[in-house]
Amino acid sequence: MRAIKQGLGRLMAALLMSTLSLPVLADGTVGWPEKADLKFGFIKLTDMAPLAIAYEKGYFEDEGLFVTLEAQANWKVLLDRVIDGELDGAHMLAGQPLGATIGYGTKAHIITAFSMDLNGNGITVSNDVWQAMKAHVPMKDGKPVHPIKADALKPVVEQYRKDGKPFKMGMVFPVSTHNYELRYWLAAGGLNPGYYAPDKGDTSGQRQADVLLSVTPPPQMPATLEAGTIYGYCVGEPWNQQAVFKGIGVPVVTDYGIWKNNPEKVFGVSKTWADQYPNTHIHVVKALIRAAKWLDENNNANRPEAVKILSRPNYVGADYDVIANSMTGTFEYEKGDTRPVPDFNVFFRYHATYPFYSDAIWYLTQMRRWGQISEHKPDSWYMDVAKSVYRPDIYEKAARALIAEGKMSAGDFPDFDNEDGFKPPQTGFIDDITYDGHQPNAYLAKFPIGLK
Repeated sequence: MRAIKQGLGRLMAALLMSTLSLPVLADGTVGWPEKADLKFGFIKLTDMAPLAIAYEKGYFEDEGLFVTLEAQANWKVLLDRVIDGELDGAHMLAGQPLGATIGYGTKAHIITAFSMDLNGNGITVSNDVWQAMKAHVPMKDGKPVHPIKADALKPVVEQYRKDGKPFKMGMVFPVSTHNYELRYWLAAGGLNPGYYAPDKGDTSGQRQADVLLSVTPPPQMPATLEAGTIYGYCVGEPWNQQAVFKGIGVPVVTDYGIWKNNPEKVFGVSKTWADQYPNTHIHVVKALIRAAKWLDENNNANRPEAVKILSRPNYVGADYDVIANSMTGTFEYEKGDTRPVPDFNVFFRYHATYPFYSDAIWYLTQMRRWGQISEHKPDSWYMDVAKSVYRPDIYEKAARALIAEGKMSAGDFPDFDNEDGFKPPQTGFIDDITYDGHQPNAYLAKFPIGLK
């Protein structure tokens, strides 16, 4: 049935492509996609869910799009394939479009018009490290008080150093949320995670480090921890819960505890692709918005079905129970210590899908804080980069089209007529520092550990 529908859709595309070329038509709908056959990449993490749901629920097909979803080996391969055109777009780390655009690593102008989720990560340590940490963790009724701060890890790291063992932890990519969240958590506990010095040819990120961070692909985190190569890691689900199920590690904090409702992944495309296929891009964003809403609607009532889809080998490929542990609103820390975390994965509520400039600027501040941006930049530079990468104008066109078609309501979205792309000053950080995206340099000056 799907093959017949796709065949008819391709025929319609061929007939209408030449006549519907304007991005948004007079009635508020979007012109026909210039390119209908698309290939999108993803990494095997639960937060690729909007792509899987847009495909499985037929939202891409509703937009005249015929999409192939393809798992990628790692984040670098994924980015390179978007840059060279092998992929039309991809599930990306929020820092990847920013890093590429400013030339950290591979230089290319990548943009995003869709934020894929909030939260979704955790920090896990080995059983041995956890046993050593527990003596320093506040307890209530025999259970650890969460969120656990890195203050409890600091004496463990110091003991490892006395024993002549460098303390090693894994994260998924130098410009990943995981890198910045792990660094943020460590620094808030008085541990220096080290600096990058690309102007001096040092991209290890380990200068002056108390804790040595290195890259490990997400699916390999549990095995690397079990082998003793690293003593802990920061990663997205299901790879923290996998450590619990395997009995090899203990998640000590989620990113919800490090920064409440932090932005996570984005859907990224090259600027060249977006300019060549503006209608297609809007249709893609429309389908992803619908998928994100489906994932969160009715208080996450659709999550069990989503977990069943994600557990398939062609998507995440982990056991249903492992994925469900976080996707259905709970999170297991020490084995048997399962607690409600209803917002561990957020896909639509709190305007999660909107590409806020303030989110982009936060990532840029962390790149500067840890030396990936080598020199001081004025506040205006942060704003200019954010506007060149994050594209709420494209998102708004997609949202208005969905409203015009009766598929969504205006109340589902920010007030576009009064939206400036900045969230109000944000609290909810583990170190109690407030973030105001309008003042990036003033924000950087607040940190005891980090470049100013």
